Amino acid sequence: MPRLATRCICCDATPLDRQGAVLMPFVAERALGWQACEITAEWGLRSIPTGWAHALCTSLHCPACGCLFLDMRFDGDEMARLYAGYRGPDYEAQRERLEPGYAAHNRRLLAGDEHIPAVETFLRPWLPPRPAVLDWGGDTGLNTPLRQAATRHDVLDISGRPLVAGATAVSAPQGPYDLIVLAHVLEHVPEPDALLREVGAAMTENTWLYVEVPLEALMQAAEMEPAAWRRKRHWHEHINFFSAEGLRRLLQRCGLRVQAETRLTLSGQAAALGLLCRR
Repeated sequence: MPRLATRCICCDATPLDRQGAVLMPFVAERALGWQACEITAEWGLRSIPTGWAHALCTSLHCPACGCLFLDMRFDGDEMARLYAGYRGPDYEAQRERLEPGYAAHNRRLLAGDEHIPAVETFLRPWLPPRPAVLDWGGDTGLNTPLRQAATRHDVLDISGRPLVAGATAVSAPQGPYDLIVLAHVLEHVPEPDALLREVGAAMTENTWLYVEVPLEALMQAAEMEPAAWRRKRHWHEHINFFSAEGLRRLLQRCGLRVQAETRLTLSGQAAALGLLCRR
């Protein structure tokens, strides 16, 4: 896997637009072991001004599909370090130290997503009354759509956190499934196409795949103002910002056919894209 992306992660197009940015200190420290440092006069650097130095990176934008992403593509070891004990006590403490106020935000996240009933309403017409469901990257399984009606509720996740009642942890798909959920995962991963092909291999001709990603505020702005992407000057755990067109092209490139789409309101101005697919 190349260290730096050279092609669009959604549609595989080149060339890409570029904009200088910084990698946020929490991600730099946890994944790479890099820490910000203060350049002082004692360094004796004649051509570099004094001040704080942070990890440099690049925002890449695809003019063909509108996708926006971090140039750095973390490898397996770096991803393992970044997401070890995700949202657990050690993770929370380190992030709170570098991002004061995160602990309170984390507690709100752990309480569950309020938009799940809207997702269930969207999915219900396409599925049997009691579906077999796999939540790929589903954390504790708390936010798995239709889990209360599922005949089987499997969760495949790296966090290792205790699951909600009725859910079963699996290390690999145990299909067949009526529904595979891939919600708020693709924005984190360095090779979303590889993950989608892995998920596709676990699907039968009767399996539905529900993909959900944030529709970031910046991407909402870019729908009206194409140059808005240039305001992306920092990167955190979401290393991929998807446009609706970019996500459609990514799914199609991975052998998936989009059957239905929805836009969801999360909280405040936050929104998400939901797409229902078949192989």
